[in-house]
Amino acid sequence: MNIILREMKIEDIDQVLMIEEESFSTPWSKDAFINEVRDNVLAIYIVVEVDGEIVGYGGFWRILDEAHITNIAVKKEYRGKGMGNILVMGIVDYCEKNNIPNITLEVRLSNTTAQNLYRKHKFTSHGIRPGYYTDNGEDAVIMWRKMD
Repeated sequence: MNIILREMKIEDIDQVLMIEEESFSTPWSKDAFINEVRDNVLAIYIVVEVDGEIVGYGGFWRILDEAHITNIAVKKEYRGKGMGNILVMGIVDYCEKNNIPNITLEVRLSNTTAQNLYRKHKFTSHGIRPGYYTDNGEDAVIMWRKMD
């Protein structure tokens, strides 16, 4: 198995959209991804490939000394196989190399699998955003990783 972590390109978006649509109840549009990859100077997106197939992606916005993770998703058949871990490690590694000491994100209160993955990478919970998710009004856990 050949695993590659690299920056997302415009031509990756169709594969990324398939993962987005199977992962989220309110998926981003193709135009939203094009805007993030091509036009948003604050955005950095990465993909993980297995034998040439994109099986996951993640992205964040760099705002001063913070990275705000916008989304991380893994293709269903690759979940539980370490791909999410590779993506989080990639984001953390990028932030460490580029002097971005703080990383934050929101995660569904019910998504304990993701919360445990983030905790493995030294993220801690710092509160709740009530009704954060517009599809069902679910609360979000606010998590931070602060590098000292």
